Amino acid sequence: MKTTFASFAIVLILLTGTPSSFGQDETSTDVHQYRSLRSESPIKVDGLLDEPAWSEATPIPLNYEWFPGDQTEPPVGTDAFVTYDDDYFYIAFKAYDPDPSSVRAHLMDRDSINTFVQDDHITFMIDTFNDERRAFQFRVNPLGVQADAIFSQVEFVEDFSWDIIWDSAGKITDFGYVVEVAIPLNQLRFPKTSGKQTWGIELGRSYPRAIRHRIAANRRDRNNNCLLCQIDKFTGFEGLEPGRNIELDPTLTANRTDTREDFPDGAMGSGDADFEAGITARWGITPSLTLNGTINPDFSQVEADAVQLDVNERFALFFEEKRPFFLEGVDFFSTPIDAVFTRTVVSPEWGVKLSGKVGSNAGGVFLTRDEVNSFVIPSNQRSQQAFLNESVDAGVVRYRRDIGANSTIGVLYAGREGTNYHNRVSGIDGFVRLSRTDELRFQYLRSDTLYPQQIADDYDQPEEGFSDDAILVEYDHQSQNWRWSLEWEDLGPGFRADSGFVPRVDIKRSDADLSRIFRGDRDDWYTQMNIGVGYERVEDHNGQLTDEEYDAFYLYQGPMQSVAQVGVSVEKEFYFDTLYEDLSGWFAYFEIQPGAVGKFSLFAQGGETIDYSNNQPADEFVVQPRLELKLGRHVNAQFFHIFQDLKVADGDLSTANISELRLVYNFSTRLFVRGIFQYRNVDYSPENFGFPIQSNTERFFSQLLFSYKVNPQTVVFVGYSDNYRGYEDDHHRVDLTQSDRTIFVKLGYAWIL
Repeated sequence: MKTTFASFAIVLILLTGTPSSFGQDETSTDVHQYRSLRSESPIKVDGLLDEPAWSEATPIPLNYEWFPGDQTEPPVGTDAFVTYDDDYFYIAFKAYDPDPSSVRAHLMDRDSINTFVQDDHITFMIDTFNDERRAFQFRVNPLGVQADAIFSQVEFVEDFSWDIIWDSAGKITDFGYVVEVAIPLNQLRFPKTSGKQTWGIELGRSYPRAIRHRIAANRRDRNNNCLLCQIDKFTGFEGLEPGRNIELDPTLTANRTDTREDFPDGAMGSGDADFEAGITARWGITPSLTLNGTINPDFSQVEADAVQLDVNERFALFFEEKRPFFLEGVDFFSTPIDAVFTRTVVSPEWGVKLSGKVGSNAGGVFLTRDEVNSFVIPSNQRSQQAFLNESVDAGVVRYRRDIGANSTIGVLYAGREGTNYHNRVSGIDGFVRLSRTDELRFQYLRSDTLYPQQIADDYDQPEEGFSDDAILVEYDHQSQNWRWSLEWEDLGPGFRADSGFVPRVDIKRSDADLSRIFRGDRDDWYTQMNIGVGYERVEDHNGQLTDEEYDAFYLYQGPMQSVAQVGVSVEKEFYFDTLYEDLSGWFAYFEIQPGAVGKFSLFAQGGETIDYSNNQPADEFVVQPRLELKLGRHVNAQFFHIFQDLKVADGDLSTANISELRLVYNFSTRLFVRGIFQYRNVDYSPENFGFPIQSNTERFFSQLLFSYKVNPQTVVFVGYSDNYRGYEDDHHRVDLTQSDRTIFVKLGYAWIL
């Protein structure tokens, strides 16, 4: 605990220092200054732009192509318009096209970002605090399909799991297409003041044809990796008030699961119907501070997690957070080490969260009570997962302060408390912009852990309390022609982050990467090429080398939005008393989007590896094809397959085939039906294993869903899912047999006061 108090003392000292010492003002002198005028007439969001407010607004041209061109004239024209009133922020785009019939536009669910970016669309980001650290991002395609995200300059990430309620409409016209947007002010965060405000706003357009042209109203300097420092400034927005800013989201869920208790020969037993009502409330205490609370929350997921290859894997797999309660202010809780990962909350009874930004101060607090205690138990060699059916209280406290123009310093506490159990993590972190091209990130954490007796016994963990440290320092350089990074990480053997995702500890890791970038002109045979090399070395805290890798790669981007990448590596790996040397490997990736109808990609890798189940050398070959087809505006089909073959000196070890098919019919931007089908088949050679193992395992999962979604909270979901299992061993074979089935209904409503 002395170390923890010392950490907080260091932060207090830093916060009282001179802000300018933490980075220079990198705001570009080339940004445009605009005056945003209040609309004096009502606006109907229908994609027509026939209201007087739009004819009175000044057109803002999008004059710069920033990819593949470098501040060159775009191939198409675009005008944007910005206005506001007492309740809404409005924005509209006229996107011109010499051939409107070639506009790429398809119906899909909101935030289906991998499919969405294949379409024509407009994009805009709003930095309401004008602090050049964080912005709200919105995208709309020509049919009005929405995508929204938080863009964090500090982490340089786009988080599309963030959702708010807003209106959009799009229409394809004889000159191209039109998009019209209204964002309720009570959905945004902004400074509380009755006077003028200055917001940073980026206006952009994506124009995908043979290549994907990225267009903006502002200039982008490739030798300045601070994106938000370069966006245009809009003044005005006087007297904005968010109103009461209260949102109530009651939900009702019903489900029934039938299970075959005596698998595979028993009858399918009928489960009891389970009805649960819950409510989540959101209150904008101020325009910049939000309180969320939930009782008996509905944290159900209506989309299956994407399939992942889990054969011959040493460490826990990562799955994205998709549950709405945790996504409010999610970027405030992000740090260089993943000390906060909210999917560790498995089955909460209630939760409360306060998050926001006031002046230069940002952060939040959230508390939950979980009916299930989940663990990822890490080590240098592997991680294990465990669950206890006992309640646990979890809490996270986060504070971050802006320093100078573009830097930050922060503190974090993440704790879990249960019966004869605790895990408490605290520390400091920072982001320092050293120049236009150079950034420094760092974090120090201290953990204090006491495992429940059952976990200590079952997983050979200490029975008494234990503590340890974690440190990460990362230096990044990114300019027009060069990228390089240096990273050092030290995670002690006793460090635990049970509220986060840290599947490997007892490491001292150093990493260096260098790449040269070559950029083509618009008519060249390539748009961009990268050549790079990398080195990574990992030791445990006894000085044993556990990993060392040299790698090199070549990346090509060209016509038909094609991407090709190849790479080679040579590595050493220490695994349970054996050092495997000169493990050579290769990988190759190819992607192409020849038109609006589809996209195809293929990933392959091979080389020498380790059979982690039996601690012996192995040869691996993996191939992963992926195909997406868009049939008309309504139908989307995605197919993904993984084939993995592992061989050892005595012959075959295992062969895995994993497939996923997703079929969606979109009736409109609000209504769709979807089927997800996942199949997994793994053949093993038991004679090459040092322990008994089934010679074959099969699994099949299907999910059918009807979805009507007015907005992220006003929803109707009706679905069905089931699981089938099969296996073969020395005694008998069980063909695929249904093991369970579930039918579920969810009703949700957003009530905004």
